[in-house]
Amino acid sequence: MHQRQVDEMTTVRAGVVPTQRAALYSVLGILATVAVCGSFVVSFGVHRVFTGLLAGAVVGVALLAALFTRDAVVLTDYAIYRRKPWTMSSISWDRVVAGRFTLDERARWSLALDLSGGDEPHGELVLLSIPPVVRPVAGAYDLRKRDQVTEIRAILRRKRIPVTVLPQIAGALQEHWQIAPPAH
Repeated sequence: MHQRQVDEMTTVRAGVVPTQRAALYSVLGILATVAVCGSFVVSFGVHRVFTGLLAGAVVGVALLAALFTRDAVVLTDYAIYRRKPWTMSSISWDRVVAGRFTLDERARWSLALDLSGGDEPHGELVLLSIPPVVRPVAGAYDLRKRDQVTEIRAILRRKRIPVTVLPQIAGALQEHWQIAPPAH
């Protein structure tokens, strides 16, 4: 399926960029900044180093934004698409066994799908990893994460995917973000 077709469907963006890929993207952003700054210094002399740094920072940030934006999991009514800057693969909803909202190894809340078959590590696809919710929505980050939880929950409900939520997570989501616990 072409990228334009994926974007035109009803979609929910999710996904967690693994630490190794985030480090690679950061290195690429720094290299882009250094390359542009170096080009300015070579072309215009040492007195243009600050102009080079500014131009390099703009290019580096733009590159980082492009890489992190492209690296995502997109849930549609037809399939789950895992996008990376250089590839896109799809996972059929038939492979999704269940979902779970639990604590991960870093004490963050992790919303993941358990998958049957395939090449995913441990047969799971992590959709969201957020710090524990301990207060009402306090800014844009909290609002976006609350919206993501709501959107992911809605599509999983439509697909009739059972989701297990730890009681302390369900309680905090209901108390602070007004997200009702899943119906059984």
